[in-house]
Amino acid sequence: MKKSEVPQDNSNLDSLNFKELCYAVDENGNYTTAKSTGWTPKTIALDNAIAEINERVEKARQNVLNNQTSPLEYYMELHKMDLTILASYVGFWKWRVKRHFKPKVFNKLSKKTLQKYADVFEITIKQLKEIEHAN
Repeated sequence: MKKSEVPQDNSNLDSLNFKELCYAVDENGNYTTAKSTGWTPKTIALDNAIAEINERVEKARQNVLNNQTSPLEYYMELHKMDLTILASYVGFWKWRVKRHFKPKVFNKLSKKTLQKYADVFEITIKQLKEIEHAN
C-alpha cells in the first residue's frame, strides 16, 4: 500500500497515544515505514481479545470468591499469563503451581513461597491473599 494510504482509524492504540509501525511504498516506489493509529479489522480483533481476557479474569475472580481456586489463578489471568509462564517466573514445576491453585494447598504455603508469587505479580502477600482489593 502507498504511504498515504496507511490506515489511521480510531483504535485502542490511538487512545493510548501509540502508533503501529507499518511498511508502505513511498512516492518513488521504495519500501519505507509509516505509523498507523489503527485499522478497523485489527481493532475489532484486538477488542475481542481484550474482552475475552476480561471475561477470564472475572471468572477466575468469581472462582476465588467461591473458594474453587486460589488467588494465584486470578492474578495469573489478570497479568495475562498462563501456567507455563507463571511456573517459569516463580521457578516451580507447572504441576506444583497448578497444585497451588487449590485453596487448601494455597492456605498452607510458606511465607517464602507466597513472596515468590507476590514478587512476580508486584504486589504484597496481603494483596495476594485478598483479591477483593485488587483492581
